[in-house]
Amino acid sequence: MLHLDILMKGRLLTLSELSLLIFMLRGKPNADELLTKLVTVEVEDLDDGGMGSLRFLCDKPDQHLGEKIADTHFLDEDGVPVLVSLYLDQEGALYELDSWKTDYSPLKHIPLF
Repeated sequence: MLHLDILMKGRLLTLSELSLLIFMLRGKPNADELLTKLVTVEVEDLDDGGMGSLRFLCDKPDQHLGEKIADTHFLDEDGVPVLVSLYLDQEGALYELDSWKTDYSPLKHIPLF
């Protein structure tokens, strides 16, 4: 078991994050290919003050930001708007989920979509 913990660089998506990403990817180019990776993809939380931004981990050393593929918004439990954008890398792989709460406070909850 210790060996597996060493190999994992990040964590798996939560159910709420998974629901949000499925919602955002619906109808997008290459959605089927991207959706199949969501169950096993590893992510790391970005240092954004707890607003919920994630980086999708991969083994490509030269990975960098590509295009924005989707964006949406929702209200957090405290009524504050949250804006969310999904980015791919330069080769079309999942790169980053950028979440911005308009008052810069930590995200309380991602609703199920």
